[in-house]
Amino acid sequence: MPGPLYQYLADDHERLDSLFQRAVARPGVIDPEPYHEFRKGLLRHISMEEKIVLPAIAKWQGGRKAAIAEQLRLDHGALVALLAPPPTPSIMLTIRSILEVHNKLEEHEDGLYRLLDDLAGAETETMLAQLKAAPPVAVLPNNDKPEVLDAAKKAVASAGHEFQ
Repeated sequence: MPGPLYQYLADDHERLDSLFQRAVARPGVIDPEPYHEFRKGLLRHISMEEKIVLPAIAKWQGGRKAAIAEQLRLDHGALVALLAPPPTPSIMLTIRSILEVHNKLEEHEDGLYRLLDDLAGAETETMLAQLKAAPPVAVLPNNDKPEVLDAAKKAVASAGHEFQ
């Protein structure tokens, strides 16, 4: 049975998935309002994992990172890079394909979120309060320079994914 930390983070995945689906509901069109909320939410979610979850796991494991930490960080870098240029159908397909694999790594029964719940123990409530209090991330306007898209494609490849 998932613990409260798992549940909080998995619920955020569901919220982000819903925003994503609303943003791409019309074929070939990206609805700017739900996309903007998705973008803000995903950046905050990644920040929570990078600044709170992964460091806490390493601390509780005596400095040893979670086994999947490196892949998660590569995925986070690719996702952040994909959020920099203006959204296109191919960018949205790529984000979706990365998240399908990435979220399973976190939510699987042997995934990051179960490990977090297992290790937190007496610090569960403190950790949950930290996650809930995580501030929004500053979101810059999209950048339509070609080199921004090129950098995103390189980050996607570095993470082991394909640009759609």
